[in-house]
Amino acid sequence: MKNNIINEAKEHYSSARRMALKEYNRYASKGESGYLPSLEGIIKNTDIVSEVNIGLVEIPLKKIVGTYSHLRSLSFARNFMPLLNENTEMQTKWVNLCAAHLEEGIRDPIKVYEYLNWFYVVEGNKRVSVLKYFDAYSIHANVTRIIPKYDENNHDIKIYYEFLNFNKVTGLNTLYFSKKNRFNRLLNAIDKLEIDSIEFKENRYKYFERNIYLPFREIYLSLGGGNIPITTGDAFFEYFKLYGLPFVNETREEVTQRIRLLIPELKSLSNVDYANIQTSPLDVRENLIQTLSTFVIPKKKLKVLFAYARTIESSGWTYAHELGRRHVEEVLKDQIITEYVENVPFGDSAYNVFKDLSEIGYDVIFTTSPIYHKETLKCALEYPNIKFFNCSEYTPYTHVGNYFGRTYEPRFLTGIIAGALTKNNRIGYVATSPTHEVISSINAFSLGAKLVNPYAKVLVSWTNEWHSTNKYEDADKKLIENGVDIISNMTIDVNHPVTKMYGVYSMLTSIDEETKMPDKYYAAPIWRWGVFYEKILRSILNEQVKNITDIFGTTSRVYNFWWGIDAGVLDIYYSKNTVPQETQKLIEFMKRMIADGLYNPFTGPIYDNNGVLRIDSGENATYEQILSMKWYVDNVMIL
Repeated sequence: MKNNIINEAKEHYSSARRMALKEYNRYASKGESGYLPSLEGIIKNTDIVSEVNIGLVEIPLKKIVGTYSHLRSLSFARNFMPLLNENTEMQTKWVNLCAAHLEEGIRDPIKVYEYLNWFYVVEGNKRVSVLKYFDAYSIHANVTRIIPKYDENNHDIKIYYEFLNFNKVTGLNTLYFSKKNRFNRLLNAIDKLEIDSIEFKENRYKYFERNIYLPFREIYLSLGGGNIPITTGDAFFEYFKLYGLPFVNETREEVTQRIRLLIPELKSLSNVDYANIQTSPLDVRENLIQTLSTFVIPKKKLKVLFAYARTIESSGWTYAHELGRRHVEEVLKDQIITEYVENVPFGDSAYNVFKDLSEIGYDVIFTTSPIYHKETLKCALEYPNIKFFNCSEYTPYTHVGNYFGRTYEPRFLTGIIAGALTKNNRIGYVATSPTHEVISSINAFSLGAKLVNPYAKVLVSWTNEWHSTNKYEDADKKLIENGVDIISNMTIDVNHPVTKMYGVYSMLTSIDEETKMPDKYYAAPIWRWGVFYEKILRSILNEQVKNITDIFGTTSRVYNFWWGIDAGVLDIYYSKNTVPQETQKLIEFMKRMIADGLYNPFTGPIYDNNGVLRIDSGENATYEQILSMKWYVDNVMIL
């Protein structure tokens, strides 16, 4: 019997070695090392502040990624399978451990170092190798944590410090995130859990792990989630953002179905392809085939809904979208039917509204504010036959199309006006929240100001709200207290003539020194949503005719539209009475240059406000760089 187990273990070693060679060659073919990483090399030039003995901990084997010493790493490929030949000491020890595992299981703990939530083996490399070969989940280990010095500019270290705080409170190390602020949000949600289980009454964090996270992980991996290049923790968080914690008010079947629907979205999030963004309108001219098809299939009018956050009368933003709806209703009246709903609430209530509307039978639903992005996606997952579009910056979802403009282009132009007209070189900018779109607009505005005034500084104050008048007033006040004499995005009276014409609800204004109120209304970016909606709907109508066997089916693409001044969807309003003639000439010249593709506001050299060169001299920022912008140019000050 013993010999049979040994012979079986030898066969497993041969199989493991073949796996090792395949893995090693895969990396070597790319010019990379196929050996296990060693912690010695990784932290050689790192400033370590402390080593902490954590004690005996159960750790997931997938988190064990290397050895401590470089010498031992040479015995294993990156997948921890053994590289050394048969008839070596390595084979003998590995086979004996394998036989022990087959008979009674490996129980002895290993010794590891933990660094940035990854584990590196000091003692027990072959035990890890055997257990990874058999796809075991975890092993007990005596853990020493190596803590690097905090670095504000190091994304990985900042997240790790968030993990340390989470781990200190919860004792959990089974999930990890790749983005900031997720640990705190999850911790807040766990702390609000109502625990009925007597077993876990005193440890809600262990309850969360055993009854929420690990069951989610099991379902997610069974549906192929392990093939998506994101952490399981990131997948869990995307689910949490949409639906809350799983299994709290849901059955296992409901959670499984939601994960199944979410899988394509997670694949998109893990592989953002900026090349798929429509940066210019599609060619939707009718051709002979389309004309003939109208004789084959009776035309069905496209039923289109517009969902507004505020009323048409009270909100410039809503009024601007309503102008767009009226435009398409007029120019496409023989092909579409439009309806709208006002005052859609925020949060879960918005989802309920959209779900009810989806049952009515609309073919296209436009949700006209970024605040509805999550609720739009939830409905789109449940109603795949409806084309959903959310007015927000680009996100690579497969079920929801995004439409927005390259707002940085008109912002650059308004920045030129601000830079030319400021008297004390302190310009204020009110911003909602630091999304990529908002940051790129702040940067473009600041570059415009700097183009005509190298001494201009742009002070940014956040509202962290989209529709709160009080928040905007507080942000304005903060900027005025800091001495600015011009403010971009100053809230204006909704009865202002510009509001009635374009739906503008904030402008670039000067500040009266005595009253601290808007003095002169200089400029504002303007949207022509009618042009936007017409081109989107014509694209959909054009595609429907092509898919004559499935006019309103699921074969149509989901678009992400990101158009600019060249498409006519964005422009700039400026006062001909208060903006000097020479500045007007410069604005018109730069607008033509941008529209013709001859000038990019993000033309290097561009340095950030930490002195780092972001765009090289003579280079232009790519769309990918703009859509993922997280830094501020060197004349920006965040309050």
